[in-house]
Amino acid sequence: MRAKVQTPLPVDAQLDAIVSLVRAERRAVIVAPPGAGKTTRIPPALAERARTILLQPRRLAARALARRIASERGWTIGEEIGWQIRFERRFSDRTRLLVATEGILTARLQHDPLLGDFDVVVLDEFHERSIHADLALALVKQAADARDDLAVVVMSATMDAEPVAAFLGARIVTIDARSHPIDVRYAPNTSMADAIRNVARDARGHILAFLPGAREIERVRNELALPNVFPLHGSLDVDAQERALAPSREPKIILATNVAETSLTVDGVTDVIDSGLQKVLRFDAETAVDHLIVEQISQDSADQRAGRAGRTAPGRATRLWDERMLLRREREAEVRRVDLASTVLDLLAWGGDPRTFAWYEHPPEHRIEAALTLLQRLGATDGRTLTPLGNRMRRLPLHPRLARVLVEAGDAAVRVCALLSEDVRGLGAGDALALADSPRLDFAARELARLVRHADLPRNADETTVRRALLAAYPDRVAMRREPGSPRLLLSSGTGAVLAREANLHDGEFLVVLDVSGGAEALVRIASIVEREWLTPTHRDVVHTMSNDRVRAIERVWYDQILLREVNVAPDPEEVRRLTNARLRERLDPVLQRRVAFAELDIDWDTLIEQTGAAHLPYDLQRRLDRLAPERLALPSGRTAALEYRDDGSVVASAKLQELFGLADTPRIGPRQTPVTFSLLAPNGRPVQITKDLRSFWNGGYQDVRKELRGRYPRHPWPEDPWTATPTHQTKRKA
Repeated sequence: MRAKVQTPLPVDAQLDAIVSLVRAERRAVIVAPPGAGKTTRIPPALAERARTILLQPRRLAARALARRIASERGWTIGEEIGWQIRFERRFSDRTRLLVATEGILTARLQHDPLLGDFDVVVLDEFHERSIHADLALALVKQAADARDDLAVVVMSATMDAEPVAAFLGARIVTIDARSHPIDVRYAPNTSMADAIRNVARDARGHILAFLPGAREIERVRNELALPNVFPLHGSLDVDAQERALAPSREPKIILATNVAETSLTVDGVTDVIDSGLQKVLRFDAETAVDHLIVEQISQDSADQRAGRAGRTAPGRATRLWDERMLLRREREAEVRRVDLASTVLDLLAWGGDPRTFAWYEHPPEHRIEAALTLLQRLGATDGRTLTPLGNRMRRLPLHPRLARVLVEAGDAAVRVCALLSEDVRGLGAGDALALADSPRLDFAARELARLVRHADLPRNADETTVRRALLAAYPDRVAMRREPGSPRLLLSSGTGAVLAREANLHDGEFLVVLDVSGGAEALVRIASIVEREWLTPTHRDVVHTMSNDRVRAIERVWYDQILLREVNVAPDPEEVRRLTNARLRERLDPVLQRRVAFAELDIDWDTLIEQTGAAHLPYDLQRRLDRLAPERLALPSGRTAALEYRDDGSVVASAKLQELFGLADTPRIGPRQTPVTFSLLAPNGRPVQITKDLRSFWNGGYQDVRKELRGRYPRHPWPEDPWTATPTHQTKRKA
């Protein structure tokens, strides 16, 4: 193939310097605006001297980029340049530049951690911060640290280069390229179809319109009903993609997702119309897998989209949102928003520990632990090592849950897996196997069917096998009806839920929940029936109870927080002893227990009860107890007062104050010589003073009490001098 005369690009002047830098330092971070030529010029220049792999975020871009470089260089696909994407391999031993998607590099590194087949790794469009790119960067750095001949180059148009350069220890190369002026306009509240019609009236070239997904593209295409309208998204077959990208003298309208945002070159575009929306992967707790969610784009993405209109000449960009809207400055890295189970599985296959691995951006610890727990429950790991099942699962480019379904059920489960991997919110609710008939899932099902054929997975499994596979993939999503036929469910997490009416699942005691919405009460939208005997108990416990002095033992068998069954078993002798002793202790006199605590006697009640069969103290202990914590206290009147031992360690005696005349020093008892707290009573038995200091009471407070009470109780003695008065419990007449 003869090379075309290459159009001069801003990067050309720095190509030799960049190649020399990479050869000398093995590290480089390159920042260049759209249209500078970094993707089409730098990797082939590096490949002239060393075997190079160029990573792209998307399959469509990888294939198109390889063809464009081949055309510019006069190379042949499969010879000097090739590509490797899922289901496609177009390269040979002679290939110097391999264009691949990021997941391909991760898979290669699992087989060859030092990446011996390549001398240079180029990670392009790193600003998109896919989880695969983050992991690839970290793994390649490990390989480059172990090899002194492996170079790493990171490229982007809009990323903040400093963090990447610091991570790699690399220099930053910035390529200045003056883009053509772009007239940015805003047209809020305008539909995409109307905006295209308006722009098409005076467009000088092709129109590139950005929409969030294939469904939205098809809807706008039908609304326009115009010739030369071409869809461009990753779900199209190769021929349809080529038609959208092919040069044309006739004005084209290209309806694209964000695949056309960066590396893809669509020659002749002079107008961009931007919906401002994109679909991004985000973990969905309701379905327990990642889903594509429609969100507002970031400012750097908006700038890149607009820049597509000014690559070769001045252009226009029409934004279908309010100019006053504040956009997030940069895209959010996938590592912050997607489930980590697939990434952790890849990392374990590589031989790393996700807890200590040198991530480019370390995820939160709790999300790593959640991923490890899930993988172990799916049977993919036995702790930190992959099982044979885990090795089969990691070879499938799917979330581990869906990989487990396909490994178990093969082609019989492709439509169910397509359902679970797509946005199912608009499909209503129901049984998973019944819902799998939706025509919206045809493309995803075809892709998965290809996967089944390539991976040599089971064929023609029956419905029971599919249902068991769903249970194996969602073991943490089991639910049990609270009553037969009831829509009210108990989830295995221990929380309640209700089965949606349109789910049309009236049978089945147990279900595996595949889609549940939150709220005041969780609503199960999609589920599948599972059989009781399929549930492997997660744990067991034995509960001992005592009734009528008899100990009974029940073994409880659990699936997470769902009680599966109860069985009477023989009681554990140790538990019988403990419960019997506890019952006898319950019968212990609480006054006695407080006296023992006050006296600080170390008594092993269980041993005592076992030895005596009752709660009686031996004679020597009883004597010590009576000495340290007597039941009664002798009073000056000749009588005694009961001592009340309280939980706070105090001891209280109640007595008529006349019985304590002349008592100056408060009595002290017990090992700590605790002062007795006196509750001094009036003749009617009600307390008039509480004190631990009798001397202070006789010298002060007594006179106030005497004035208040002697007129009310004249028959009782109220001497002026309590120190010399005779203590008594009788009235004056009796005395």
